[in-house]
This record gives sequence, C-alpha cells and structure tokens, in this order.
Amino acid sequence: MATPVAKVSMLVRCPPAKVFEAFVNPEFLTKFWLSRASGPLEPGKTVTWDFMVPGASAKTYVEEMLHDRLIRLSWDDGTTVSLAFEPYSDGGTRIEVVNGGFSGDAEEIMEAALEATQGFAIVLCDLKANLEYGRSMGFVRDKALLIEAKQSPD
Repeated sequence: MATPVAKVSMLVRCPPAKVFEAFVNPEFLTKFWLSRASGPLEPGKTVTWDFMVPGASAKTYVEEMLHDRLIRLSWDDGTTVSLAFEPYSDGGTRIEVVNGGFSGDAEEIMEAALEATQGFAIVLCDLKANLEYGRSMGFVRDKALLIEAKQSPD
C-alpha cells in the first residue's frame, strides 16, 4: 500500500502568476494563511512560517521553484509540500497541493494525512476568497481557533 498523502486542488479565477505570488510574498501569506513569515520564498532559502495556531511554526526550506508553475518545500518536521500552478480556461489557475512524508505508525500517518488534507482545503478556500473577492473569509483563522481550543486543557 502506498503511503498516504494529503492532496487537494482548487480553481482560482486569477492568472497563475498572481496565485504563485500569493505563496511567495509574506505580505500576502499573512492575509490568508500565516500570522508571520520571516521572508519571501526563494530557491535554496529557509524561512520561518508562523501559522495562525499559537505556537505552530515551521522552518520552510525551498527545494525548487519554477516561476508561476511550481513550489516544492520541505518542513523541519520531515514533511514535504508541493504546490503546482496550472493555467485554466478563462485566465484562471488550477492549484494543486500535495503534502507527504508523514511519520509514525500507520494510524498516525493516516490521521496526519487526513488533517493535512482538511487544512490545505481550508487554506485554498481562503486563498480563493482573498484573490477573487479581495478579503479573507476567516476560514484559516477560525479553524486555528478550534485547534487551539482542542489543545488547551479544560
């Protein structure tokens, strides 16, 4: 059996260059996904991404970038993230995210893949809202609140 991965895609009605830039530029990343990014993504560079869940952070290494087409990242937890940008009819973009490299026993790997699938689906929904309508719908922020509440002792 193949190792589970998280795999999601979304149609964003903006050109690939604009969707690609949303993941490269820290100013835009903080509009829909992160609370802070230490710098823009550049090939061979490591940046720190602070997520909206308090205390959640990742050293993000840029393995490969093909302008407006692909971003391949590795995170310090050993997982990888690939973002592919494909032109779609009428000037849109089909973005696909694949997240893999989860570790643990079979149940832990499956749970991590399912959680990452849900997380990236929410990220892409908020990205779409930002790029198409000019503002976040708060999907990532609100999911972060639920995660934080679940992690807090009663």
